[in-house]
Amino acid sequence: MIKVKQISTGIEDFKTVIDNDYYYVDKTQLIADVFSNAVMLYTRPRRFGKTLNMSMLYYFFSNKEKDNDYLFESLKITENKEMMKHQNQYPVIYITLKDLSRETMSLQIYKFAAIISVIVENYRELFDSSQLSDAQKNLLLQYREKKSNESDLRDSLYNISMYLSLHYRKKVILLIDEYDVPLQSAFIHDYYDEMIMFMKNIFSSALKTNNALERGVLTGCLQIAKESIFTGLNNFTVRSITSQYGGEYFGFTQNEINETLNYYNLNDKKEEMKEWYDGYLFGEKEIYNPWSSMNYILELLGNIEYPAISFWANTSGNDIVRQYIENSTQTMKKEFELLINGKSIIKKIVPELTYREMRFETKEDMNDDIYSFLLYTGYLKIQDKVYDENGKQITDTYKLVIPNKEIKTIYDNIFMKWFDEYQRVKRNTFIGKLLDEKEKEAQKLMNDVLKNSISYYDNYESFYHGFMIGFLKADGYEVKSNRESGEGRFDIMVIPYEIDETAIIIECKHSKNKAVLKKESEDAAKQIIGMNYQQGLKDEGYDNVIGFGISFFKKQCYITKI
Repeated sequence: MIKVKQISTGIEDFKTVIDNDYYYVDKTQLIADVFSNAVMLYTRPRRFGKTLNMSMLYYFFSNKEKDNDYLFESLKITENKEMMKHQNQYPVIYITLKDLSRETMSLQIYKFAAIISVIVENYRELFDSSQLSDAQKNLLLQYREKKSNESDLRDSLYNISMYLSLHYRKKVILLIDEYDVPLQSAFIHDYYDEMIMFMKNIFSSALKTNNALERGVLTGCLQIAKESIFTGLNNFTVRSITSQYGGEYFGFTQNEINETLNYYNLNDKKEEMKEWYDGYLFGEKEIYNPWSSMNYILELLGNIEYPAISFWANTSGNDIVRQYIENSTQTMKKEFELLINGKSIIKKIVPELTYREMRFETKEDMNDDIYSFLLYTGYLKIQDKVYDENGKQITDTYKLVIPNKEIKTIYDNIFMKWFDEYQRVKRNTFIGKLLDEKEKEAQKLMNDVLKNSISYYDNYESFYHGFMIGFLKADGYEVKSNRESGEGRFDIMVIPYEIDETAIIIECKHSKNKAVLKKESEDAAKQIIGMNYQQGLKDEGYDNVIGFGISFFKKQCYITKI
């Protein structure tokens, strides 16, 4: 009986994955790509396999992992005889900055010192090296004991790589995973300028002026502008999601998904998998979200009827997206509305971003850079290129859409949570205006609510009926709909718990255009009287009953009191 491989959804150490015979989608051809230039930056959204790939690179290149060369047996890289000459030949510095997310700059410096300390501890042989001076060993000791000042830490990667090169007589490979996490944290906690200066010095010394560097590899979500932290770095290649090369190295291709589903005998789930987790376009490659795909397969192995859900919903980064959406301008809200309804928007994308440009104090500060951020972090995808009237492609300009059902669910949840909070603030005031028979003030408030909502183009009567039922559910009131009363069936009743308080009857109409809003609102009010809807409430003991006709057209309404 053939043993079926287990699925790993949280393990990011390559050796652990291979040693435990977890299912592995072979990405080892990335190894050859990192040698195409001195410094390579790969930008991809969170949970797209960056850390596992960096771990794989470490085990392949590190001269301390020669005993683990078996990890690559039967993997694709073994077919590249030229690259196999580089296996386990280099001292490697491998760090991840994904935990550099502290609230203050001082805490970030301390955490970075701890990371450097671990690197030095892993290369204890340097303290006995005949190639290093006492002064160099003393500096290493300060690094190891976390006693270095900020200035020395800025040069730490450069110094350690130089010392490794002297000791091993071999240039160094430097792997930096999630390089932009400290910048995002600094942006959120308002010490961005300090962090920019710190990171700029680290990268300048380690990647630009470092004669001991064989290759540098960085991963992150965003391509931070060169003038921000990569000033003067000319030996630098970026593999972003818009690059024509390297699209297949992060995330799963259609063939890889097909092979995986076939392996687990889940071929009948192809369509559902595609609707929910496909939709990304990296270069010319169609890509699936690997984190969500494997999580879904894992659940299916336990229950074949398990529904597709958004596994990516709690991925870090959603908070920033929520802030942008909640504070967006009316124009942006309309654009988000188009996206949620499956439409595309055309935007010029900024290849290089700085978080400083993303900062806003008021809605007026918001700009279209947020769409670049949403694209690079996985919340939008490129649907197509855009061309001018002469058929020439417009530089960096694309049609953008929401990638799949998983991401649409995230948008829906963000908008619904925001709108629920917004409605809670408005609903009691609205009901109060109706009870005071100030229908014009209530109308103005309702128009504001509609303007700030995200509709789904369900521009028909049942949509507004359902919308009003949800909106009117306030403390102290019961909302009933479509019940018999008088000589017909009313639309909505808002009934107080106390019998001597005022009850409200509402009749909703959907108008085909603005011109008939007022008339149809008046018709709705007349219907309440004509059908004697008040009688049912009066029979229950409510002496005070008022009624309103409300007509709707898109995001406008008109209210008439009976």
